[in-house]
Amino acid sequence: MSDPRGFLNYAREDPVRRPVALRVLDWKEMYEPFAEAKLVNQGGRCMDCGVPFCQSATGCPVVNLIPEWNDMVHRGRWKDALKALHATNNFPEFTGRLCPAPCESACVLGINADPVSIRAIEWNIIDRGFDEGWIEPVAPVSSTGKTVAVVGSGPAGLAAAQQLAREGHGVTVFEKANRIGGLLRYGIPDFKMEKWVIDRRLEQMVAEGVRFEPNVHVGVTVTGDELARRFDAVCLALGAEQPRDLPVEGRALEGVHFAMPYLVRQNRINAGENPADARLTAKDKRVVIIGGGDTGSDCLGTAHRQGCREVWQFELLPEPPPHRAASTPWPLWPMQLRTSHAHDEGCDRQWSVSTTKFSGACGRVRQLHAQRVSHDGGACVPKAGTAFAMDADLVLLAMGFTGPVKDGLLESLGVDCDARGNVATDDHYMTGRPGVFAAGDARRGASLIVWAIAEGRRAAVGIDAWLKAGHSLSAASP
Repeated sequence: MSDPRGFLNYAREDPVRRPVALRVLDWKEMYEPFAEAKLVNQGGRCMDCGVPFCQSATGCPVVNLIPEWNDMVHRGRWKDALKALHATNNFPEFTGRLCPAPCESACVLGINADPVSIRAIEWNIIDRGFDEGWIEPVAPVSSTGKTVAVVGSGPAGLAAAQQLAREGHGVTVFEKANRIGGLLRYGIPDFKMEKWVIDRRLEQMVAEGVRFEPNVHVGVTVTGDELARRFDAVCLALGAEQPRDLPVEGRALEGVHFAMPYLVRQNRINAGENPADARLTAKDKRVVIIGGGDTGSDCLGTAHRQGCREVWQFELLPEPPPHRAASTPWPLWPMQLRTSHAHDEGCDRQWSVSTTKFSGACGRVRQLHAQRVSHDGGACVPKAGTAFAMDADLVLLAMGFTGPVKDGLLESLGVDCDARGNVATDDHYMTGRPGVFAAGDARRGASLIVWAIAEGRRAAVGIDAWLKAGHSLSAASP
């Protein structure tokens, strides 16, 4: 701890967002550069707590060495800070940009003051590492001769693949889309993370020996049994892509869409691709987003950049309190009102609204019908006399996900699911079929990117141990 009074001498500072009037005109990342002198001061605010809850299971699923690299940044030891950061996290450039930072909610300083700016320090360490050329391929000491198929190229699959390749296994990552990155590439808008951030990391992984095969939909174009015959182990990192639907009258009208296809289409356009369905755009439309989470916020920012006419966001749950709720005391992730960058760009945001039906003309949605609700003991109770209708040209369903898609690969492999509909595994991340492992949202359910990376790393430990014990899925397959 280089400055015992740092948390008293320096106030919390965060990177400044680009002005709204400018950033809605393009798809570039939203933050201005953060001066090194400010980062040094922010690192000095870390108190080197006796029990650093920021890196506990509550604060950081990958158990980042946060006090260590905070102190190193404060001392100007950037290269050492990078080593400490990479010791536990394969992709801090992803978490630094996209993670909601439960580490900051668990920061001890946050009990009675503003917490340390952990996330900003993290992504500036990793970006400096790339800029300085400090990040190089990590080659395995020797080859094991074993092969692993990783299905899915999101953060869980990429983390598992990199860890396994560094252990000397031959790793092939299969991705159904035509570019690697999963929903990191296609589901996250560019204004939150530009895709060169993914590409520079993939270059390192290719140099480390990881093979990538895009345009391969395992379970459709390649069967699970084929993988079992070709590889010694399989890691399922499929994500939780089954969206939660809204089964009300008028759901089938054109103009009512799940959020993810809407986000994917815009990212494909930004990447220079030519996706179908030219009408799936918010341009000049009255847009209603149903769902108040991160996906809804991503839809909101996208709608602004597409040139929407008006936009509303409805949430079924009641409005959270402005500050940490008593039900989620420190160091838990707090239940409280959060306003994202997209909300700053403009939105009529409403809570306790239940959509009851859609109506339209000529097969297209024209109106959304809803009702205000109260929450009595957790149940939604319609409030008399509050029904209303409003014009809508585009409705985006951003109500979360219910687990991995079951049709196809999971059924063909014969793996079991748990009570929540996620892939069931043992403590070593292996499913009921020996040699088939699962990680990330497919196993855990839709969660944070930092949890996906942690899951991928832990699954890699289980796969590595199983293979080095002499087991092989391919040897046991017909």
